[in-house]
Amino acid sequence: MSALRAFLMLALSCLAAAPASAQAPDKVTVAGWSQPISEITNLLAEPDKGFFKAKGIALDYVPGNGGGAALQNMLAGQADIAFTDPAALYLALDKGEKLVAIYNIYPQNVFNVVALKSSGIRSAADLKGKRIGVYSLASGTYQNLLVLLHQVGLGEKDVTIQPTGLLNFAPLMQGQVDATAATDTGLLVARAKGLGDANVIEVRDQLNLPSDIFVVKESYYEQNKPLLKRFLAAYRDSAAWMIAKPEEAARIAVTRAINGRDEAVNLEIIKLRNASSVSPTTEREGLGRFDLEALQKGADTFRSLGLISRQIDMGSVAKSDLIPAKDGAP
Repeated sequence: MSALRAFLMLALSCLAAAPASAQAPDKVTVAGWSQPISEITNLLAEPDKGFFKAKGIALDYVPGNGGGAALQNMLAGQADIAFTDPAALYLALDKGEKLVAIYNIYPQNVFNVVALKSSGIRSAADLKGKRIGVYSLASGTYQNLLVLLHQVGLGEKDVTIQPTGLLNFAPLMQGQVDATAATDTGLLVARAKGLGDANVIEVRDQLNLPSDIFVVKESYYEQNKPLLKRFLAAYRDSAAWMIAKPEEAARIAVTRAINGRDEAVNLEIIKLRNASSVSPTTEREGLGRFDLEALQKGADTFRSLGLISRQIDMGSVAKSDLIPAKDGAP
């Protein structure tokens, strides 16, 4: 019996000393704003690179149609984390949702409005009375269009807004709309498909609001800080990899992204997305850090637009305590 007891004690001690990686991984589901497209290759490359697996996380992705849809999927319990935009966050906070922004995915505003040169539309003021396409009314294209119009004294009543889906450059090229609200990567693909000469009105010239952020329920944030810290470390590693090795990411996107057939186009899209992942703030403090001044200006702008009714203190919503340190430490 003494030998058996010694064996059991040894087995138990070995189990106690087993590394975290030997334990069952924690599942984390991200609700995205899009289908699995090439600009999020750092997430799609998980089977190939294992950034999340290395942190003891089994990653899952729920596709969506716009940042508002991503946030709603998370609020409905279909995901733990929303890959959404500040506009969707402001609107949800205004409705009383208890949310926390935990990571600044793309600090740069990548939204724009595009019109063919033949339309005569050269500035935001020229959009008055025009038909403008957006991805959906739950997308950042819609919210950023409203911000752009507001900056020149226009509102939704001054234009006709038409949801046209993610491939909204086709209606523009076919003359079904006069202009379309889109993103830098959408514009890149449209040009590759023969868009022609176009004028591009950049929203960031009016308000450089972050394009996308990670958002969670306040209760999930309070209850899962160690897990979220591991998740953000893994995401930071995946983003840093795509920035450092865009060519490798472009090759992986061929098999992982639904729009990734053309490796050369993948590379250009990935380069654009890498550029939007960095800012003066992230260069000083590390990937994922918030520029609270920009987030607050966005909230104040939305209030002045009448899109939200309450004053939002973004300093109490955006938290940086779980974001990895710049030196790479978790």
